[in-house]
Amino acid sequence: MRFGIMFANTLGFATAAGARALAEAAEATGIESLWTVEHVVVPAGYESEYPYSPDGRMPGGEKAWIPDPLIWLSYVAAASTTLKLGTGVAILPQRSPIYTAKEVATLDQLSGGRMILGVGAGWLQEEFEALGVPFERRGERLEEYIGALRALWSEAEPTYHGEFVSFTGAICRPQPVAKSVPIVVGGHTERAARRAGRLGDGFFPAQPDLDALARLIRVMRASAEEAGRDPDAIEVSAGGLPQADYVERLAELGVSRMVMPLPAWDADGIRPALEQFATDVIAKVN
Repeated sequence: MRFGIMFANTLGFATAAGARALAEAAEATGIESLWTVEHVVVPAGYESEYPYSPDGRMPGGEKAWIPDPLIWLSYVAAASTTLKLGTGVAILPQRSPIYTAKEVATLDQLSGGRMILGVGAGWLQEEFEALGVPFERRGERLEEYIGALRALWSEAEPTYHGEFVSFTGAICRPQPVAKSVPIVVGGHTERAARRAGRLGDGFFPAQPDLDALARLIRVMRASAEEAGRDPDAIEVSAGGLPQADYVERLAELGVSRMVMPLPAWDADGIRPALEQFATDVIAKVN
């Protein structure tokens, strides 16, 4: 089992000093990856329902710092040598896929191939409206953008024609180290699970309940088989409790990476918290 940290670019780690402290502590204690969240803007008084908390509101409030996920990861890349750099998730439908391809490939090259692009459809309608991007059909837009990214990363003269993005011979350099970056599809719905099965290199279901998680993994695997893909080749990451018995149950479901919430809120507390996690969990399950 590999271990990552979610919400890495928030709280006390949104600053340069906090980001460096988190990266150094994570690398020293056996953490494999850091995962950033994304919101370009959080419109005041938004009415959209955040799907991952009982009250429907984002943790941290509307004015919390949420640095750009890729720029923050670039800083972390320079402060580390082995950490995988993950977005959990980038809201791909509200981004230019061509700019995103350029930024992700650049970061992957500069970091020596450490980038993981987690993507999701998004939930905050008011943010889409502020950016001038339609909220409707964002799932279809997401799927098309995945295809465009892969073309830009792998082809000599990238060409892609779809409903939402179209280009011919659009040379985009640099390309990623391996001519691709793992694309991890995030989401808590069966639709997201099916999308991961059809299109993803990985699946990151935001579902802490183990029975519901098992169901989503089954849906993903069935979707992969229907698409003629090998479901075993789709890596599953999951969140949950930083406890050894919980991690062992995740492994039984086929999860190979556990991504936990930040175990401390500031630079002073992060190393002791991760050292304790390494003793209580990593040492017992690996």
